[in-house]
Amino acid sequence: MKILTKGQYFGSQNSEISFNGVLLSQYTYTGIKTDWHYHENPYFMYVLSGNMKDCNTRLKTLCPSGSLMFNNWQEPHYGSKHSANASGFHLEFEKNWLKKNQVPLSLLEGSQLIENPRLHFLFAKLYREFLLSDNYSEVSVEVLLLQICETLSSLKDINTQNNPAWVDELKELLHYDTATLSLDYLSKELEVHPVHISRVASRYLSVSLGEYLRQHKIKKAIPLLLDPSKSLTEITYQVGFSDQSHFNRVFKSYFNMAPSAYRKSLKNF
Repeated sequence: MKILTKGQYFGSQNSEISFNGVLLSQYTYTGIKTDWHYHENPYFMYVLSGNMKDCNTRLKTLCPSGSLMFNNWQEPHYGSKHSANASGFHLEFEKNWLKKNQVPLSLLEGSQLIENPRLHFLFAKLYREFLLSDNYSEVSVEVLLLQICETLSSLKDINTQNNPAWVDELKELLHYDTATLSLDYLSKELEVHPVHISRVASRYLSVSLGEYLRQHKIKKAIPLLLDPSKSLTEITYQVGFSDQSHFNRVFKSYFNMAPSAYRKSLKNF
């Protein structure tokens, strides 16, 4: 089976930058399906456009635009494309970087789809720094990489807790249900009292339920902002905000810029 070394991916490379043992790259995915293969290093794939599927020996994962997939270096997999065009942004860690920054290899185990909004925000910021690539980018990238590892560590701690069964169902609803996710709706679906959900959700989500819902809306907005065919008004309503000014305020609280400014900064490259 083929082993892909540092910086090797299937597709056509658009650009690549190395930061002291970490590789950032953007690829256009060209083939319909890749061969089975391993990677020398662990890496994340953030799908910028199109629809992909990542398949390993355990599961097949659909990865539409905006998906964040982690692939373990020890796990064989193959990818397939399910749209006319598709592209992705990669973050690849060399093991020496992990060792130097005291990040245990056990933190990056098991290929999986990453749903947590905080990690999506960090990757959106990382992608912007990748495109900017100015005199300040190296420091900014280093900070973002450490924040990504810290967030992964805190999420792993939460996920290894002995959580009640309804917590996994709650996360499924938050990530995939397209209904209006009110507390009453969640209570009925989970058969758990709304006061109990509200009181203990932060223990399992690391933020309050309301904050997590806001984060999830912004997470859904990021890939739409990368699509020039979508207007800001369309995006506002598509992700569940009642008006654009509310969308602007919430987005700015996470990115220190309005969604229009974020979109414009990416268009310049």
